Amino acid sequence: MLELRKVYHYYGKAKALEEVNLSVEKGSLDAVIGPNGAGKSTLLRAISGLEEIDRGRITFEGERIDEMEAHDIARRGIAHCPERRRLFYDMTVMENIELGAYALKDRSKYSGLLDLVFDIFPRLDERRKQRSGTLSGGEQQMLAIARSLMSNPKFLLLDEPSLGLAPKVKDKIFKAIEVIKEEGTTALLVEQDAVLAMQVADNIFVLEDGKIEMSGTREELEREPRIKKVYLGI
Repeated sequence: MLELRKVYHYYGKAKALEEVNLSVEKGSLDAVIGPNGAGKSTLLRAISGLEEIDRGRITFEGERIDEMEAHDIARRGIAHCPERRRLFYDMTVMENIELGAYALKDRSKYSGLLDLVFDIFPRLDERRKQRSGTLSGGEQQMLAIARSLMSNPKFLLLDEPSLGLAPKVKDKIFKAIEVIKEEGTTALLVEQDAVLAMQVADNIFVLEDGKIEMSGTREELEREPRIKKVYLGI
């Protein structure tokens, strides 16, 4: 469904992504793990068109998208839930959710999508009229994901959804991500908490210094001594 081939991206002379090869099958929930500064967020921004790659190609459903504008990529069904949520904090929960549906092509799906996000995140249903800036960190992350889902995406990019959250709240967020997968949305998750990411992902890519150093299923990577030591603390 999504394929990156020999993708490079630079910030000035600094190389952020180097010959990145990655593919995600339809219906899969895959994860990119790695340390801070590895290029994980840059990778997602390149896919969604927020960063222009310097070399390589990115295709989505067989169509090249790396030369498209971000809004055109979004219209093709890729939704990006960014790091640190990027909500409109002076607006209510419901207003943020409605903004997510701004580009929804089939408006007849609006009610069903709204029911879906409130089923996944019942706390948001209780706080429809509350300003998003007054929500807890976990609730804000729920809202950021809900807003992304309101566009009825074919493919969801999730950037560090557990960032800054308490362990119990992280578990709730990741249970919601599993439900989203069960609903049929393909997703690529970037996550620094490797243990959580590997619990839910079908395939894992290890990104270090802008390069994919290793990839495989959870079972395959859990057998790798370096992964066990560096990422799983075993």
